[in-house]
Amino acid sequence: MAGYSRRLFIRDTALVTGAAAVLPTVASVATALAADTTADGSGVSPVVTVRPADRQYPDLVWGANRRWVGTPDYVHVVSSDAQVVTAVQQAVDSGRGIAVRSGGHCYEDFVSNSRVRVVIDMSAMNKVSYDTGRRVFAIEAGAKLGEVYRGLYRSWGVTLPGGSCPGVGAGGHIAGGGYGPLSRLHGLIVDHLWGIEVVVVDSTGTAKKVVATREAGDPNRELWWAHTGGGGGNFGVVLRYLMRSPNATGTAPADQLPKPPAEVLVASVSWPWADMTEAAFTRILGNFGRWHEKNSAPDSPYASLFSQLKPQHRSAGSFALTAQIDSSVAGADKLMDDFLAAVNDGSGISFRVDDRRRISWLHAVTQWPGFTGTDTSTRFKAKSSYMRQGFTDANLKAFWTHMTRTDYSHPASLVMITSFGGRINTVDSAATAVPQRDSILKLHFVSFWTDEAEDAANAGWVRALYQDVYAASGGVPAANAYTDGCFINYADADLADPKLNTSGVAWSDLYFKGGYRRLQTAKAQWDPKNVFQHSLSIKAAQ
Repeated sequence: MAGYSRRLFIRDTALVTGAAAVLPTVASVATALAADTTADGSGVSPVVTVRPADRQYPDLVWGANRRWVGTPDYVHVVSSDAQVVTAVQQAVDSGRGIAVRSGGHCYEDFVSNSRVRVVIDMSAMNKVSYDTGRRVFAIEAGAKLGEVYRGLYRSWGVTLPGGSCPGVGAGGHIAGGGYGPLSRLHGLIVDHLWGIEVVVVDSTGTAKKVVATREAGDPNRELWWAHTGGGGGNFGVVLRYLMRSPNATGTAPADQLPKPPAEVLVASVSWPWADMTEAAFTRILGNFGRWHEKNSAPDSPYASLFSQLKPQHRSAGSFALTAQIDSSVAGADKLMDDFLAAVNDGSGISFRVDDRRRISWLHAVTQWPGFTGTDTSTRFKAKSSYMRQGFTDANLKAFWTHMTRTDYSHPASLVMITSFGGRINTVDSAATAVPQRDSILKLHFVSFWTDEAEDAANAGWVRALYQDVYAASGGVPAANAYTDGCFINYADADLADPKLNTSGVAWSDLYFKGGYRRLQTAKAQWDPKNVFQHSLSIKAAQ
């Protein structure tokens, strides 16, 4: 979840949230548990296994969204490739449903539903290293994004244009086509994916490790392609991602991935709801969309600017905009001033500057609360959309109506309207499994809460807002002149439920458009027994 930090959640809701689960390391688990002896004489070290009676179990069966708590027979905490192969084979042989967890940020019940009897927890596989022979950076699937950024930057001075939530695991984030503050400048994270190492299960039920790359002559290339935005939990257990930019040259590690700014100029401003009128509110949102229509080309002087406008229910008292820009860009301060002025132009209301300073890029991407959506360990419901243009009058009317509802009051119900475009849109729509390559905004509709009794009201608000914003296309952001579907990393099982998605637009079209057939073919080849499945998983071509 990018853009809504624990600090903001506590401030805006006056709720005391539970602490985030800290996944135990293999070493700590091993000291308290007897490991299952699953080796079959092959020399594979035992896989650490956590069962319901063990004290570690509760921490391993829930993640960022407390709406979903699993009840697996056991959780395997793996620390090597061989252990993953063994764990998968054991689950297949016993006929148990299997799911994989890296960071625990799944939006729906993909890892926690009752079908899942075995969870493979990747958190102990979190290394970031450089492979000289293949000239790639290897990122293990259990590494959190904060660990990835620190490892790449401090050792080699490079980074990846991934998300701004440091607690998200690389395992699901990369496979879903992650984006973040540097994506307008450097594209999506999958645009830098050279290869994957993954454990799959073949038609005989045998688990094995496979390497797939983007190289044209690689017979496994379609498996690589499926991991460039097809979403997690579909084809196997990713062990590590192999990263190298397509235009990289030479052999030096520092030349293989993008270099981030040394420092960024950050700003956080807010508008009080007490002074807000419908005209002012819709003007601000409309300005934000129009600005992105004009400033989302890859060669724009604003290519390094990333921003989120976060309108939230008026019971919060105010709503905010956060932004950052490479401070070394000529006239960075003026560019920021002009951007903020353009968003506020004609509203008749002055914004309050809550924060404005220069900070190191690494601090911004791992700690600055403007973007780092630290795991709040709450309950939440979310939806997403891509927008090719700014907002229509009907869109803006729907936002205003639901943000000011008097029959509903919850401060942590909001929409994160996020900068997109730039370098992202220079990549062909079929080059990766992310087909949305001409949008300028990405939207994240979400509500956070802690009390189970509030599930229906808060999820209902998100659903009603979303349906009304996109009423012109059946209540979903269908591909048209204005919108272009949804983002699989903000998984929304409603879209596959005909009772909740009455638009007639298939969930697979919203996420993958015409690329879904290609994903289905990959599924049939690489997971023929449908071992890896969930409510939004790829269905094999028949």
